[in-house]
Amino acid sequence: MRKNKLRLKRCGKILSTVILLTFLKIPMYAEPLTEPPPNLTGSGTRLYSDLEIDLLIEEITEAAHEAIEQAASEAARAAMLASLDREVAALREAQRWRREAETRQQTITEIKKAGIKNGVIVGSICCILGLALGVGGTLAISK
Repeated sequence: MRKNKLRLKRCGKILSTVILLTFLKIPMYAEPLTEPPPNLTGSGTRLYSDLEIDLLIEEITEAAHEAIEQAASEAARAAMLASLDREVAALREAQRWRREAETRQQTITEIKKAGIKNGVIVGSICCILGLALGVGGTLAISK
């Protein structure tokens, strides 16, 4: 808490110093002031010939076409990468579902085998008990 108060005080001092310096109009040495280029002609405007204008238009058109082609190729590349990312995600999801289905299928197969095994065991026990009760009952009644 105390560190934050000290930092806040320092920040306030720095901020107040900067504000005072801006009011004092002390020259800052960051970037030189930009000045308009000097006029080459006395009238202040330069006259271009038709050939110069046509060449300039051709250069600008050529640069624009190159920029459009580059932007189109980058957009196509980005779309292709996005499509590949979606396809990879779909494949991963399909593999996950396939693994889950295989696991469930194995579980079902094991349960069926255990059920058949348990059914055979229960059936044999019931058969043996039925025979034993039948024989025992017959012997008990016959005496």
